[in-house]
Amino acid sequence: MVHITEDLVRRRAEHNNCEIFSLEEISLHQQEIEKLEHLDKWCRDLKILYLQNNLIPKIENVGKLKKLEYLNVALNNIERIENLEGCEDLKKLDLTANFIGELSSIESLKCNIHLKELFLMGNPCTEFEGYRQFVVATLHQLKYLDSKEIERSERIKALQNYPEVKRKIREQERTYLLRRAREKEEAQRRMQERKDEKQKQMDSKLGFDSPDSLQGKPNHAEGDGEQERYRAVENDDEDRKFWEEPTPYTPESRLETHRYIEEKRRAKDNIRESKQREKISWTLVTAEGKVLNVNVPKLHFSLKDDEENNQIILDLAVYRYLDTSLLDVDVQPTYIRVLVKGKPFQLVLPEEVKPDSSSAKRSQTTGHLVVTMPKAKEVILAKQKVSASIKHSDCNTQQKNTRRSGQIEKLEVDPSKYSFPDVTKIIQEKERTGQGPIKLQPQKVTEPKKSCVDLENNEDVPPLI
Repeated sequence: MVHITEDLVRRRAEHNNCEIFSLEEISLHQQEIEKLEHLDKWCRDLKILYLQNNLIPKIENVGKLKKLEYLNVALNNIERIENLEGCEDLKKLDLTANFIGELSSIESLKCNIHLKELFLMGNPCTEFEGYRQFVVATLHQLKYLDSKEIERSERIKALQNYPEVKRKIREQERTYLLRRAREKEEAQRRMQERKDEKQKQMDSKLGFDSPDSLQGKPNHAEGDGEQERYRAVENDDEDRKFWEEPTPYTPESRLETHRYIEEKRRAKDNIRESKQREKISWTLVTAEGKVLNVNVPKLHFSLKDDEENNQIILDLAVYRYLDTSLLDVDVQPTYIRVLVKGKPFQLVLPEEVKPDSSSAKRSQTTGHLVVTMPKAKEVILAKQKVSASIKHSDCNTQQKNTRRSGQIEKLEVDPSKYSFPDVTKIIQEKERTGQGPIKLQPQKVTEPKKSCVDLENNEDVPPLI
């Protein structure tokens, strides 16, 4: 049985930031609700309430909703109109496709002076002779009945024939109530028969499952298969019988259909859950004790032998957004086993490792699982020879460091140790021979050429050009 809970109301009040005390409109349709409750305490400011297509048998617990203007309870199991006197602002009431047979119960709506629209289509009372005339004459405030406007002339005629129409309605109501009493007895008898039949089926199933019934069967697997086939055929026969059996459309049959569908749904869910709980047995170690390589999750991996650090590194490409709680790492001296969502990954190691010193980490970028496993066998690596020049330079640096640590460091300014270029002599100055902006070329001084010893200078001979 589904009840109206606070959690359900808050989930349906998302448009109001999940606040229910100030809620003005809520839709609770198709929730399989079987009782109307709590809304008059939690949502006092409700103006619009949708409750269609549920299993509500009675209108109740809405009398304190003073601001309620529209109530929709279509497609439910309501049999009479009641408990709406407190809804002072009610303007529209939808009771389509219910089981209202007591048409005289609409007299309780006389207190709802603001009621303008009423829907009673699909109810047994609409088949009564004089139904519309009775409703129009009883509820003077109505403007529309079953989506059809009530004209003034129609109301005058209904009021003129009201006593006769009312008498006929009362007679038809009594006939209907007697028929409903028989339908309830028939529904009760049918329900009891179905319970007895179900009990017999349970007893037969227990007898079928007993060890005595399985003694003559050569193979237990064959017995299980035959048992499953028998149950499947039995369920099919039960479904066929239920759906093909003619039943009257009553609140009891509607509720019975809902319960049957819900029972079948739960049975399927239980079977599905039981199958999910059954763990598939994987062969990880043979009967002889040999460990096998298994990769059920079908993940890429790489195994690296780090000789420099004397360790083995496994990089397992698990899903990037997989929760770490779904991983289980088990490192053994000769193999490693990783359970990824219950599926085993097992790998035999090339060398023996130390399980206690191993570590497992997730990569923050790729999400891969990196398992580092130190080798059990220690390996001593030879140190590289260092050249004499490097050793000598290291000794000099150590000596200098010791001297500097003992003495206070001072700035060296001796030019003999450090020679800096003379910046002032980078560009040489040209000699100026004149004043002002015009620079005069210096006169070239020609030195007399030294004459050769063998030649004589004859002044009468002109110079060569």
